[in-house]
Amino acid sequence: MLNRSSGFVLFRRLCGQIEYLLMKASYGDFHWSSPKGHVDPGEDDFTTALRETKEEAGYDESDLKIYRDTPLTLNYNVKGKPKVVIYWLAELRDPNKAAILSEEHTELKWLAKEAAKECVGFKDNQVMIDKFHEMILEMDKKSPCPCP
Repeated sequence: MLNRSSGFVLFRRLCGQIEYLLMKASYGDFHWSSPKGHVDPGEDDFTTALRETKEEAGYDESDLKIYRDTPLTLNYNVKGKPKVVIYWLAELRDPNKAAILSEEHTELKWLAKEAAKECVGFKDNQVMIDKFHEMILEMDKKSPCPCP
């Protein structure tokens, strides 16, 4: 059976910098990742992403500006079994709102793009961060920030 998960790559704009939320798992190889989780029976991918982000980071849909039209899919193997993870890009509306970790994670970091890529380690995850970062920069070109 195919292992399917979904989540959000969360970012915030703080002091003119784009930062990504990564959380350290409290299990397995203690990897760093964006909030995500298994799709429950009868649940769609987007609903799973919302549920998991609330459970793992404490943010709900009203806290986020979600870019639903541009999901990215990662395909890889975990312990020899195929896994599919669908991620959407989501911006934290209030960049100062603190995350609330669940017992599934031991710590969190908000990191700039290159530091986030180094922290996640996995090539496909690094490519995803690059792609989402490019999307953010393209969006910024279309509607630049009015602040000085």
